Amino acid sequence: MHRLALAVPLLLAAGLTAPHSRTLPPSYSGPADTSTQTITVTLLGTGKPIPAMDRFGAGTLVQAGPVTLLFDCGRGITQRLWQRHIPLSDVSVLFLTHLHSDHVVGIPDLWLTGWLAGPFGNRTAPFQVRGPAGTREMMTHLEKAYAADVRIRTAGENLRPAGAAIDAVDISEGVVYRDHGVTVTAFEVDHGPFIKPALGYRVDYGGRSVVISGDTRFNENLIRHAQGADVLVHEVAFAREELLGRSAAARGIIALHTTPEDAGRVFARVKPKLAAYTHVVLLALDSISPPPTVRELIERTRTTYAGPLVVGEDLMTIEVGDSVTVYRPGAGAARP
Repeated sequence: MHRLALAVPLLLAAGLTAPHSRTLPPSYSGPADTSTQTITVTLLGTGKPIPAMDRFGAGTLVQAGPVTLLFDCGRGITQRLWQRHIPLSDVSVLFLTHLHSDHVVGIPDLWLTGWLAGPFGNRTAPFQVRGPAGTREMMTHLEKAYAADVRIRTAGENLRPAGAAIDAVDISEGVVYRDHGVTVTAFEVDHGPFIKPALGYRVDYGGRSVVISGDTRFNENLIRHAQGADVLVHEVAFAREELLGRSAAARGIIALHTTPEDAGRVFARVKPKLAAYTHVVLLALDSISPPPTVRELIERTRTTYAGPLVVGEDLMTIEVGDSVTVYRPGAGAARP
C-alpha cells in the first residue's frame, strides 16, 4: 500500500478531506490483524436503481474482528465481494434497510452462489437475514421460487442442504445483533410515508463506531443514534433547480431522500471523523438537464458542513482505528 501525496486542492476537488488517503491493492479484503479492533467499511455499491457500470447497487460491508456484516444487497454486490476476494459465505448476517428492489435484488445471488462449491462459496450454515417488517415474508417466497434449484443441486452436486436454508427475522428499532464484541443497533429513519419502517444501523466494536443511514430524508432520529460515531455513511440525492421546476417526478424522488444541504446539516450536528456519501443520486430524467457533477454535490454540501467528507465510490474502503484511513480502489474504478 502506498500513501498518496495529494495536495489540499486535489483533495477538495475529489471531495476528500479525511486525514489519510491511500491506494487500495486489488486483493485487499480488510486488515490482516483483527486484534487491533479496527472496523473496516467497504462501499461495495454506491449507486441508484439505474444499471450503471461505475456504481453498482446498494451495499455496504462492515468487517469487525471475525464478523463480516453486509448492509443491503443490490445489483452486483456478489461481484464486488469477490473482487475483494471475500467469499460470499463469509457474510455473517445480511441486514436490510428497506425492501426497495435496488436494495434487495442481489439477495438470490448472494444466497445461492454463496452455497455453491468453490472458493467463493461453500456456505454450510443457514443464510442469515435481518430487516424491517416484510423481510421474512420476502425470503420465504424466495425459498419457494428457488426450490427446484436447491433440490437439484442438493441431489446432483452433493451440497449440504443446511447451506441453502434461510434464517430470516423481521426486526425493529433496538439492538439486533451481538457477537464477538460487535453490537448492531437498528433505528428508524424517514424514507417517506409509504416506506415504513425504513431502518438505519449503527455498528459498535472496540470503542469504534460506524453508522449507515439507509435511504432517508433529513432525520432527527438518525442524528440521535449517530452521536459519537467515527464514520457516518449517508445517502444523498441532488437535482438541479431547472429540473425540479418542470418535473414532478424529479421532485417526488428528491422528496424521499436527503439533499446535500440537509446532509451537511446532519454531518455538522453529528461531527463524525469522516462523513461518506453513498447511494449517490445525481438526478437527470431527460436530455435537457444534464446530471449534476460530484464537484457541485461537494459545493452544495459545503454550504452547511466544513468537516471531513468523501464522496464514496464502489470498492472504496475506510479503516476505522486510532485514525480514519480511506483507501481508494485500483485502476478501472470510477473516480469522483
